[in-house]
Amino acid sequence: MSAGILISSLLVAAVSTAPAPPPVDAHVDYQLGEPYEPPAGTTVVARDWFDGEALEGGYSICYVNAFQTQDDDTDVDRPDERSNWPDNLVLTDLGDDPNWGGEYLIDISSAANRQAALNHVVPMIDVCGDKGFNAVEYDNLDSWARFDGTEVEGQVPFGIDDTIAYAELLTDYAHGLGMAVGQKNALELEAANSIDVIGFDFVVVEECGVFDECADFADVFGANIIDIEYTEEGFAAACESIGAHASVMLRDVVLTAPGSETYVYDSC
Repeated sequence: MSAGILISSLLVAAVSTAPAPPPVDAHVDYQLGEPYEPPAGTTVVARDWFDGEALEGGYSICYVNAFQTQDDDTDVDRPDERSNWPDNLVLTDLGDDPNWGGEYLIDISSAANRQAALNHVVPMIDVCGDKGFNAVEYDNLDSWARFDGTEVEGQVPFGIDDTIAYAELLTDYAHGLGMAVGQKNALELEAANSIDVIGFDFVVVEECGVFDECADFADVFGANIIDIEYTEEGFAAACESIGAHASVMLRDVVLTAPGSETYVYDSC
């Protein structure tokens, strides 16, 4: 076999084994709270790495909060809770997330910190793989900007470059297990970083209809978009913008299960 044929064969093999993103324009349910039987016709489900199981006969996305801690105020002891992260990585001096009480930023400002954070998250990613999930979604990717407009603006010790470096480590690890990886929000990364450097395979977006960003995400990811809207207005805008070729759903912001007074689900 010539060198040229060998290289071509290796390239074909690499392409054929690349992790597949979720099917486009599928009915998706976003279940980060209590897992439940999804609505009829649902073929893609996102569930928490700790509580959730892969959807039998469907495509499953595993949620991992890799950039912030989870709140300690739960009924079970989870390794992603604040008290179980290495103390030197948790930025408690900044206070908790302005929008998600009890969640604290992880300090990824140095290569050593990024490796230590990866080491803490790896067992969670392994659980995703062991459970048969097809993809991973790493939440709070945009944590470098989480305190913009607050009293501690400018005190976050890391920025977008550190975020890209850490995200690349996380993505490489999941890809090595055969799972695709979804970018979470963070339009600021731009395609050159999202696709070419980090290697994200699809994007999970919250409220691109509200913020008029759906078309911008489509410019980067094409139809490989899963959008969650929390208002009727945002849902209508997202359906009009990308609903004909991408997955858009309406959910209640707490992501409750059917039977709850606040449960909401719709798709277009």
